[in-house]
Amino acid sequence: MTDPSTRAKAGITRRLSNALAAFLVVQTLAAVFFVGDVIGDLIEDPGSIHFMSEVLVTAVLVLGVIFGAVALRRTLEQMRAQETALQAASGALAQVIDRQFADWGLTPAERDVGFLALKGLDVAEIASLREAAQGTVRAQLTRIYAKAGVSGRAQFAAFFVEDLLGQGLPTE
Repeated sequence: MTDPSTRAKAGITRRLSNALAAFLVVQTLAAVFFVGDVIGDLIEDPGSIHFMSEVLVTAVLVLGVIFGAVALRRTLEQMRAQETALQAASGALAQVIDRQFADWGLTPAERDVGFLALKGLDVAEIASLREAAQGTVRAQLTRIYAKAGVSGRAQFAAFFVEDLLGQGLPTE
């Protein structure tokens, strides 16, 4: 029940965290190398310009590793929070749909067909999944639409979309 923009944002966030992790690993390896080199130069020639520049570069690199780790941690926390919110929203929507189906007095079979219709499956797909005749599914959908007070699949789906957007369908 996630929209494409949510999935796209999650994909971008996932790629960003993977890129940050890769850069962090490379930076860490470089920092380890430079720290070792600075320690070696400290023993040989601690007062040279070469040594001072390596100390500066190494310090900046170590700071980069620290900031990269913090950014990666924040990105991962943000991903977890978004996933939790998405799961909660999906569960909440399923509860809203289930409650509305109960208010309409749908039978268990009609509830199954209604959920599958909301998921976008056509009559043939619903019939196949439920191992029922297509005529039976059409009849169940007709009863569902009548109980819901809508004229067809588009209004049936719109009932719940409008509810998500904070506006119910106008009653006539």
